[in-house]
Amino acid sequence: MTDVPALDVLLPRAPLTPVRLEPRDDEAELVDLLARARPEGRGDVMVRANMIATLDGAATGPDDVTGSINGPADLRVFRALRTVADVVLVGAGTVRQERYRGIDLPAALEETRRAHGRAEPPRLAVVTRRGDVPDELLGTDLPPLVVTVASSPRLGELRDRIGAESVLVAGDGDGDGPVDLGLALGLLGDLGLTDVLTEGGPALLAGLLQRGLVDELFLTWSPTIVGGPAPRVLAGAPWLAPPVDATLVHLLHADGVLLGRWRLHATA
Repeated sequence: MTDVPALDVLLPRAPLTPVRLEPRDDEAELVDLLARARPEGRGDVMVRANMIATLDGAATGPDDVTGSINGPADLRVFRALRTVADVVLVGAGTVRQERYRGIDLPAALEETRRAHGRAEPPRLAVVTRRGDVPDELLGTDLPPLVVTVASSPRLGELRDRIGAESVLVAGDGDGDGPVDLGLALGLLGDLGLTDVLTEGGPALLAGLLQRGLVDELFLTWSPTIVGGPAPRVLAGAPWLAPPVDATLVHLLHADGVLLGRWRLHATA
């Protein structure tokens, strides 16, 4: 792992006692840091969001994907968070843009995952009102869960293709109504998928935050400025009233990249 940077723990830290998380194949120290106990009083399902932004607030680069603004430090946290997630919840637009093909972990991280009591690999769940999921993803060895609505024009096709048990109907969607995200999380919880990691996109994160459904936000600041009309990490959300307050849990650093973990205080 010669190209992978160490991570400095800036907060919290004892005075004059630097803490460094050197890269390891199993990332046991980093996973332990990220897998601490959930906040109290938040129910059975815990939702954590992992996003990245440039210094000028762009959630993607000019190519409309995150690959042009992230790097090795962000990838370390990205993989470690997946290691302790039961399910990765992603909007269909992000699945298409970022070309998701399932959730694969390196073998060493799979061992760390088992050490944290998770025998099964993390599932991918795609949120889509219309049921639009790339054929390449549906054809994988472990197809995703599809979270959709009863009025989805592809509901029957999806059930035939990946099995009715893999299609979660969260709301009726009448009048172009969206997926009921609260119901969706309940359905995932019923399957035993209680540690939910969402990787966006910005529209899905906005929907979750509007409903007070996010427990923690992991936000990476990429030391670059891109300009342009790129979306923020929230897209399409009205003003949150009142705003969602956050408490800093820790702040990591590597080569100018800052990686913050924030505990959110839901207002809904």
